[in-house]
Amino acid sequence: MLKRRKETEGASLESQINAIQNGDEQTRHHLLSNYQPFIATAVSKVCKRYIDAERDDEYSIGLMAFNDAINLYSEEKGSSFLTFARLVISRRVIDYIRSEADEMTYIPLDDGSDEEMTSSADWRLANVSKEAYELDQQSWYRQVEIEEYNEKLKEYKLSFQELVDICPKHKDAKESAKKVARFVYENDEIRDYVLEQKRLPIKKIEPHVNVSKKTIERNRRYILAIFVLFSEDFVYLREYVEGVN
Repeated sequence: MLKRRKETEGASLESQINAIQNGDEQTRHHLLSNYQPFIATAVSKVCKRYIDAERDDEYSIGLMAFNDAINLYSEEKGSSFLTFARLVISRRVIDYIRSEADEMTYIPLDDGSDEEMTSSADWRLANVSKEAYELDQQSWYRQVEIEEYNEKLKEYKLSFQELVDICPKHKDAKESAKKVARFVYENDEIRDYVLEQKRLPIKKIEPHVNVSKKTIERNRRYILAIFVLFSEDFVYLREYVEGVN
């Protein structure tokens, strides 16, 4: 049994995840223990402060999120486990922070007529504060996804900063590129090829889309960038970058 556990722990992270999903609870405990620094860093990134694993509730939320990520992860999505886990942790911690803020927001219930104006002002202030908080969290959420997106783009020798330069200038060309990216994502054979080779098989794509080979070639980097958006679970960023839906 000890030999088997050592073999499992020496395997790739994705292989260990697969073993856990097939009932290997010892490997689960091993990962939950060994990846505590990763979890703390991911939580700290969301909270924008140092996280104490012994004191901060946010760390517990991150730990549970990491455990859930182990259960939910699938290599078929094309992203690494750590990329997926980091995103799950970020979302759970943000949801927790938001729920805590909601509990702190209340409307005074005093019926005294002399305090009616004060209560009304408190109610407006509470709602303005809540709205500002939610906007700030959405902005932060987007930033987290941008960093994750940029890491994925590096695999394709692209970067988030390049998007402005590689984005087609004409609306029609942009829409055509998005359609090609969606076709690539929805075609199992071609999607698997791109995820593995990190490049577009233009000759295989051309017969299936109403876009010329020359146009595909000219916009191939933008198509790949949009393909990555389709391939990953970037909820906020997908709406934010070039209006991809």
